[in-house]
Amino acid sequence: MSGQSLLVPGELSPARSVPAAIRRPEYVGKPAPTPYSGPEVQDSDTVERMRVAGRIAARAMEEAAKHIAPGVTTDALDRVAHEYMCDHGAYPSTLGYRGFPKSLCASVNEVICHGIPDSTVLRDGDIVNLDVTAYIGGVHGDNNATYLCGEVDDESRLLVERTRESLNRAVKAVKPGRQINVIGRVIESYAKRFGYGVVRDFTGHGINSSFHSGLIIPHYDSPHATTVIQPGMTFTIEPMLTLGTHEYDMWEDGWTVVTKDRKRTAQFEHTLVVTETGADILTLP
Repeated sequence: MSGQSLLVPGELSPARSVPAAIRRPEYVGKPAPTPYSGPEVQDSDTVERMRVAGRIAARAMEEAAKHIAPGVTTDALDRVAHEYMCDHGAYPSTLGYRGFPKSLCASVNEVICHGIPDSTVLRDGDIVNLDVTAYIGGVHGDNNATYLCGEVDDESRLLVERTRESLNRAVKAVKPGRQINVIGRVIESYAKRFGYGVVRDFTGHGINSSFHSGLIIPHYDSPHATTVIQPGMTFTIEPMLTLGTHEYDMWEDGWTVVTKDRKRTAQFEHTLVVTETGADILTLP
């Protein structure tokens, strides 16, 4: 694995502004969102609005990823995604969610998830996950992917490739009538072939007009994930695989989650809707 030094928190830039004409999620300016009490199965109008939000989120992530290079700060990536979403009439869902201060999550190397963009400078050989969610039309679209920065060692590159493949396999496993735990079973069985850890305490989730509806999508074979998959359900799958343990520590910022052994980790995510025969990905650019 790369001999990069471990990450330390950088400096935060001031909060970015969002044009007043762009509709805000209800949780902005509040300590927490209002708990979701609606259905997990969405009507066709909601799904199509989510497809719009998902497409904007996917394109914003793509635009930010074009700037990944040694010497670039994670805050600069946040600016690109923020401006793309605002230019397309969408609110960056993470901005102000439970006090999160930025418009995407940028998780580098040993950061599992929820890294806060700041003055951290990307280095040759890093891997970086960008997690982008857009809110428009009263609904959210959420996706993430892990990217290579410069020349990355083979162990890290394979981790990234295989994490992407674990998501692809999980999406294919989604069928009406199956239990939610089939998703985690597929991911975990694939990850075990390579000796990877599978993060347990951070999961996929139901998503619609609510950023997190309360539906939990584990990425391991959980005996508790017995909810039956139904057509029209909308949720994310976002496996997090590690080169070592699945256990973690959290920085003092209350957001940044790092592997306990500080080994590298990768993640990929799509928002999808369940169809009569499988799953339709809503976060395609």
